[in-house]
Amino acid sequence: MLLIKLYGHKIDYTITDIIDLLLVIILIYWFYKRIRGTLGINMFLGMLVIYGTYLLVRFLKLDVLTELLGHFVSAGVIAIIIVFQPEIRKFLLSLGNVNMLDRYKIFRNLPFYKKRRTRQQETTIKEINQALEYLSSNKTGALIVFTDHFRLQDLHNPGVQLQSHISEKLLESIFNKNSPLHDGAVIIANQRIIYAGSVLPVSESLELPERIGLRHRSAVGITENSEAISIVVSEESGNISFAKNGILKQNLKKEDVEKLIHDIVVGKI
Repeated sequence: MLLIKLYGHKIDYTITDIIDLLLVIILIYWFYKRIRGTLGINMFLGMLVIYGTYLLVRFLKLDVLTELLGHFVSAGVIAIIIVFQPEIRKFLLSLGNVNMLDRYKIFRNLPFYKKRRTRQQETTIKEINQALEYLSSNKTGALIVFTDHFRLQDLHNPGVQLQSHISEKLLESIFNKNSPLHDGAVIIANQRIIYAGSVLPVSESLELPERIGLRHRSAVGITENSEAISIVVSEESGNISFAKNGILKQNLKKEDVEKLIHDIVVGKI
């Protein structure tokens, strides 16, 4: 038990209280990361200020302010549920994911776990790298999404089902400007092209550069609420970028792209 003196008040804290506080801090930080860059961030920070003030005046036994702020806190809980309904829904859906262990790749991070590249993986890495190099050098826009667990219901318009092996020529033909599928995304799962011409959700994050186009926003959008990784080739500059967990990293070097593809295919990320 810890005994803390603050302005003449004695406060007893147990280990359980400290763990409880740390869990609350982690939860608040996680929620902040989920809504950072959205329109709800200002309201979230405002509610934190009001609640912090409420705890302070209650501790100082300022009865009138405690009563007044208590009403704001009670109403604020309902407001948070209404405003952040989409985020809360996605969080609850993620808790029910039966693939949670594999999704977070717990076993892949263990020291004794080593994933060797097979001949098929070597071929896949080579074909994707060559395709990206061609698309980049020719300034052909492209969007490729990698996912371990692709679910058709995740997309409103998944495009054309292919279920084909990955090849450089196939990727180049899909994203050819004369192809009817070139504006959509290619979905790759288990080293196979599952769908082409897929329409992805568009990110509304305020942290993204204003100059980026719909293809880049779609690349980010599919990763905001899933473990997918997306790679996008700019049609204007030919630069290659990738997105993961709602974060976009632009203008990758050739060696960075090759390492990224390697890590994706062998399951390191």
